[in-house]
Amino acid sequence: MSKALSIRVPDELALKLSEIAKETERPKSFHVQKALESYLSETADLQVAYDRLHDTTDPVISIEDMRKELEL
Repeated sequence: MSKALSIRVPDELALKLSEIAKETERPKSFHVQKALESYLSETADLQVAYDRLHDTTDPVISIEDMRKELEL
C-alpha cells in the first residue's frame, strides 16, 4: 500500500528532479521515495551513533586494545 504526499520544493530542486527523472526514465516519485528512504536510514544510523557516543555504560577501549582484539 502507498500514500500520496504533497510537498513544496524550491524551483531549482524541482527542475533537477525533473531532469533526473527524464534522464533515468523513472517517475519523479521514484526518486523522491529513494531519497527519502536514504535520508531516513542515515538519520537512524546517526541517532544510533549519537546514543552510543553518549552511553556512559558503553566501555571505551584504547586503539592498542582494539588492534589486539582484531588481530591487526
